[in-house]
Amino acid sequence: MLSKFEQVQQQWGGTSDVIDHWLVSRQQLLIDYCKLAGLPPFENNTRQLPTSSQLQLFCQQVVDYISAGHFKIYDMVMEKWNTAGYSPTEDISLLYASITQTTDPILNFTDRYSDIAEENTLTDLDKDLSSIGELLELRFGLEDSLIELISESLACPPGA
Repeated sequence: MLSKFEQVQQQWGGTSDVIDHWLVSRQQLLIDYCKLAGLPPFENNTRQLPTSSQLQLFCQQVVDYISAGHFKIYDMVMEKWNTAGYSPTEDISLLYASITQTTDPILNFTDRYSDIAEENTLTDLDKDLSSIGELLELRFGLEDSLIELISESLACPPGA
């Protein structure tokens, strides 16, 4: 996921402050996911489970990322489009709808682990981390497609 992110950042970073903000938020979420899951370059050689506070922090970051995407970033894009006289295409609307379909399954993870106590056994954590990793990867891929469409639309507004 991190190498894919670097490709997206190289391709679309710097094209728009909206896209840059989105990518910075995603980068932090990816780093924190890799740390929590013990993935490279943050391998956990001791194979210890994350603490409840580490899980809570990650869950809060996931909620913040999802919320920013749905409210702040989408609103920023709409404001830029309105200023330029542009409106979303059907492709953009369909992509956004696909992104929103990943929201509830991702938030189910945060519901399960945001208030977990230290004494819980976390027997399903590895499976759940894998699942949320797959969901995040799917969401990021959809967001990448949306970023491409947004970037193209902001680069060439109507009447230009």
